[in-house]
Amino acid sequence: MEKAVLNNGIEMPILGFGVYQISDVNECERSVFDAIQAGYRLIDTAAAYVNEEAVGKAVKRSGVPREELFITTKLWVQDASYEGAKAAFQKSLDRLGMDYLDLYLIHQPFGDYYGAWRAMEELYAAGKIKAIGVCNFYPDRLVDLILHNKIVPAVNQIETHVFFQRTKDQVLMDEYGVRIESWGPFAEGRNDMFRNPTLVSIAAKHNKSVAQVILRWLTQRGVVAIPKSVHKERIIENFRIFDFQLDAADVEAIASLDMNKSLFLDHYDPEIAKWLGTTKFEI
Repeated sequence: MEKAVLNNGIEMPILGFGVYQISDVNECERSVFDAIQAGYRLIDTAAAYVNEEAVGKAVKRSGVPREELFITTKLWVQDASYEGAKAAFQKSLDRLGMDYLDLYLIHQPFGDYYGAWRAMEELYAAGKIKAIGVCNFYPDRLVDLILHNKIVPAVNQIETHVFFQRTKDQVLMDEYGVRIESWGPFAEGRNDMFRNPTLVSIAAKHNKSVAQVILRWLTQRGVVAIPKSVHKERIIENFRIFDFQLDAADVEAIASLDMNKSLFLDHYDPEIAKWLGTTKFEI
């Protein structure tokens, strides 16, 4: 497995397994177990996904030593404050059945995330978290957070796929030493992604699936990817991407697909900010 080295020297697998929208706890546990058996060592969950407990059970059942795994979870907006983050972090640990996290992320750039960041800096200093970072931070908010706090985020997990490639954002993150991580690498199949003629042609050229081409394109860029599937055969297929390389012509062709806009939501939209800022979960 290729590794991404974070700004504090911690190594993070460049390919992991995500569990967003796997709401059935039995299905989640089975899928995570299948992923670990297939070789995945990075598992990404969140308090707002309401499946941390299932992830923890799968990890325990896998028999893989905890230190060989890289576990990520996230802090939702309703807990984004100094005291809220401290309490939410402990609840996530308890649900996961673990005594430390490899990566803890602020899930959205709303609420008192500055207070939350101070709490996370303290948890990091205490050795409860190996790395801390953020999700969905656009360049302005990311730079502001960096300039006014002690610790630079190790990771910024953002929507990144062939239709929203985030190349300028990645340049900025590289400048500050922040690792880009893709959520939604398959864009939930939007824009008929899996039948896109350019991607189908590249996949045929390498005797690979379109999904494998997408994941290889991301990881070759140094982008950490966390694809999700509940189908064992696809979980295994998505992991088998390190035996081929995209060439310059492939990369150029994929670059032409960039629409440079989200296929999901605009964090600058006041209505989106209101929706995310007021959405609460039973966690």
